[in-house]
Amino acid sequence: MPFGYNGKILHVDLTKGTLTVEEPPESFYRKYMGGSAMGLYYILKEMPKGADPLGPDNVLTLMCGVTTGAAISGQSRINANAKSPISGGIGDSQGGGYFPAELKFAGFDGIVIKGKSPRPVYLSIIDGKPELRDAAHLMGKITGEVDSILKKEWNDNKIEILQHGPAAEHGVIFSSLLSMSNRNNGRTGMGLVMASKNLKAVVVRGRKKVELADQKTVVGLNRIGPKEVPNNPDMDGLAKYGTASVVLPQNTNGTLPAFNYNEGTFADCEPISGEKMAETILKDRETCYACVVRCKRVVEIKEGAYKADPYYGGPEYETISTFGSYCGISDLSAIALANQICNENGVDTIACGATIAFAMECYEKGIITKEQTNGIDLKFGNVEAMLAALRAIVKAEGPLGKALSQGSERAAKMWGKGADECLITVKGAEAPAHMPQAKRSLALIYAVNPFGADHQSSEHDWMIEEGMASDLYMSRLSLLGMPNKLAPLSLDAAKVKYAWLTEVFYSMLDTVELCQFVWGPGWTLYGPKETVDFVKAVTGWDVTLDELMAVGMRRLNLMRTFNAREGLDRKADKLPKKFFKALGGTGPTAGIALTHEEVDSAIDEYYKLAGWTPNGIPTKDSLKKLGLEWAVELLPA
Repeated sequence: MPFGYNGKILHVDLTKGTLTVEEPPESFYRKYMGGSAMGLYYILKEMPKGADPLGPDNVLTLMCGVTTGAAISGQSRINANAKSPISGGIGDSQGGGYFPAELKFAGFDGIVIKGKSPRPVYLSIIDGKPELRDAAHLMGKITGEVDSILKKEWNDNKIEILQHGPAAEHGVIFSSLLSMSNRNNGRTGMGLVMASKNLKAVVVRGRKKVELADQKTVVGLNRIGPKEVPNNPDMDGLAKYGTASVVLPQNTNGTLPAFNYNEGTFADCEPISGEKMAETILKDRETCYACVVRCKRVVEIKEGAYKADPYYGGPEYETISTFGSYCGISDLSAIALANQICNENGVDTIACGATIAFAMECYEKGIITKEQTNGIDLKFGNVEAMLAALRAIVKAEGPLGKALSQGSERAAKMWGKGADECLITVKGAEAPAHMPQAKRSLALIYAVNPFGADHQSSEHDWMIEEGMASDLYMSRLSLLGMPNKLAPLSLDAAKVKYAWLTEVFYSMLDTVELCQFVWGPGWTLYGPKETVDFVKAVTGWDVTLDELMAVGMRRLNLMRTFNAREGLDRKADKLPKKFFKALGGTGPTAGIALTHEEVDSAIDEYYKLAGWTPNGIPTKDSLKKLGLEWAVELLPA
């Protein structure tokens, strides 16, 4: 019998209205293990080359991993993949909460969705029984309303719902998928893809618990968690203050993006810090299924100009940065409201906040005027202007909403007049709040990552750099082949190797579907050894770290193969002009910039380590070594 997984993949053809169940062999699960790698298998097999991202031929996959649903911290994750409407390449997005574990309990390891329904529908999977149901009554409603309607419809408050919000129905390109109305599969437009298929939501409920090969070992690992959280400063800070625990350290190090990435420090950062949130508006700490870390924030604001409903959670570090320091705003209540508006409507907070900051710089430089801003005085620091722009975006209203709802890169092309000088995008994705000018390996990863600038696709420089790396970090990194500390601000061959190896490890986590805040190569609750032990204990497979790293390589190679098939190669691995200009301000990173020479050299070295061509395309040999012979024919001639 299978341990850890159900052995069932649900195939949904919305055009035909059919539901079929596939039962792949054990060898399939061991090779791909879930998440992105498993999703890419189906996408490359079933999606024709050149498919319209918003057409019926696009294939959307929702995949758990072989460890999802085991009662331990950091395993309730799900991956959404499809062709991205933002980049035209692969779209990839992870989300947590309770939906992933509940899908596993409902009897399935993943869902493959193709076609387009002639009418709005939602998919229900209750105790192993899938069904398509009418969703006309759900359209146009914010996420919390949809949750309430469906829970009443099923007379069950424990159902879990993954949905797109009304912003996707308005065509907002960076629309997310949300569960619990506050857990996002964001960044790459997966909400818009689901909306384009007339699929409003997926509802799951199940009572089939996951069978484990070695329950004793899993229980032993789980007991480590509560004891280690207070002993690990990084984990303790994450538990107490959420991801916003890094606001003040980032500012101290000069790596808190401010004023649309023109500076690395923000003088008014203290009022938007995790510590200030805990003192003022924090109501509770939420968690994902079986996780002891409880890093999710729940805020409540009952009085004042900007009120916030705890149902929609609370802002993460990225949200605080993009709507706060990016926009020159230090009003935490306004940022909390912005977070709520995004979650109500289903949009990615990083892309949305960064796009508003981009528009603010364009406005201050005279590239656009009030004629393009719906009459809004769109200056840095203007709280009301930020919120007005956000409300225009989620409904695609007026010249500003219509332009910014398509992301900053498309808006820049529309406006011209040097607007591209204000961009911070890679493959159309706005950069998150970790600055590659100072965290040099991120410059490389932002460039080469298959779905655009992303801060969760590799480990950051500080974990291995002199003056920052701890004994714990180094002992774990040595297992990956990185035993020595590296110089700050370096981007030499050693730093490229570090970027590649940690990217492969993170890629594996996004396939096995493990949370990068709990399982990781350095600062996390569990390290590489425990990751191997956990996968062994759940599945019964005698896996090694090398085998798990091969799973991570498999995912990256399949993503690059998809992109190459769709016409994306080295030309797409390009950083924005702004990253090569010296940072302003007076902080420790003032005057720092990347150089084209170091980035180009790093990309060359990275391709060699990956076994790809100088144009960034996997070779036939690299695919064959990973057991991906079937994908060779998909490579461009």
